[in-house]
Amino acid sequence: MNNYFIILAAGKGRRFKQNKPKQFFNYNGKMLINHSIDKALESKLFKKIVIVASKKYKKYFKKYRKNKILIVNGGKERKDSSINALKRIKNFKPKYVLIHDAARPDFSIKLLRNLTNYVKKYKVVIPVISSNDSIKYKIKNKIFNLERDKSFLTQTPQAFSFKELYKLAIKQKKNITDEAALFINHNYKIKFISGENLNKKITYLDDIKTPKTYFGIGFDMHKLVKNKKLFLGGIKIPFHSGLKGHSDGDVILHAVIDSILGAVQKKDIGTYFPSNNKKFKSIRSPKMLKPILDNIRKENYYINNLDINLICENPKVSKYRKKIIGSLSKIIGLNNNKINLKGKTVEKLGLIGKEKAIACEVIVSLIKYD
Repeated sequence: MNNYFIILAAGKGRRFKQNKPKQFFNYNGKMLINHSIDKALESKLFKKIVIVASKKYKKYFKKYRKNKILIVNGGKERKDSSINALKRIKNFKPKYVLIHDAARPDFSIKLLRNLTNYVKKYKVVIPVISSNDSIKYKIKNKIFNLERDKSFLTQTPQAFSFKELYKLAIKQKKNITDEAALFINHNYKIKFISGENLNKKITYLDDIKTPKTYFGIGFDMHKLVKNKKLFLGGIKIPFHSGLKGHSDGDVILHAVIDSILGAVQKKDIGTYFPSNNKKFKSIRSPKMLKPILDNIRKENYYINNLDINLICENPKVSKYRKKIIGSLSKIIGLNNNKINLKGKTVEKLGLIGKEKAIACEVIVSLIKYD
């Protein structure tokens, strides 16, 4: 094993528009560049890992073992950073080298293995993916279409014979966007292999923004009374009794409302629909839920999923589960597979066990995009 892994992390990330480069921002629980370092270490494919970075950011790499990691000063342009790294490892007499952009944290160890295997046979190995977008290019004032089935996007890591790469890189004067360009410009034969769709480059702050998740719990219980319609989850259920309440008594929707209000810290259902207000007498619960949903959406909250326990001896939840979930999906605007409804009994105990009441508890998760 005479492979070396170079991570280019000296870029300033101007399009990222933050006070420090993107490679040092948190991404999925750790610093973005650390994803690449950790995968390279875990793969056990490399003698050394070379991090090319600005001097002021060297402090971020103190936790890594020094005998496996080399820190090299970055250059003004990408080509300068690359050659600084190649010069640093030249005395180790590496046979193969992989060069990677720190802004691509989501490549797999499988891709590393493929690259190190192929480079033994081919001097240049580049991962590529097809473009899902139509591509145009401009020559002077004319716009042309590229044939999408003949166009592809190159990724990193890219694998090279060290001698061949060093020979071309040391002579390169103009800036390049990747090392593959050196070989393309000199008409070298290149081995293209399948890249990975998840291996995307982080360019803008929006690329690493992840929604925040909020959880809420709701609970409701109403007595059953004769000569009243039973509504559960927004639909009428055939039953000998209905739920007593100022509204239609729909315990499922009431618990959903309270769970949402809990997640966004907006008190409880009684605050918005007080039982002493005649305006809400016999109101249907979907009409109560709608303004709650409208309000959270204005604040960029969206329901991610619902987990519901309907607690009763009868009616049997299994008989109406599909209809209730379908109703909730329509009212809330949430996919069926994001709603779970479970039926629970209380072994004939208490008011619920004697079929004199029905209760419901709900856990909701909300996501918010800032």
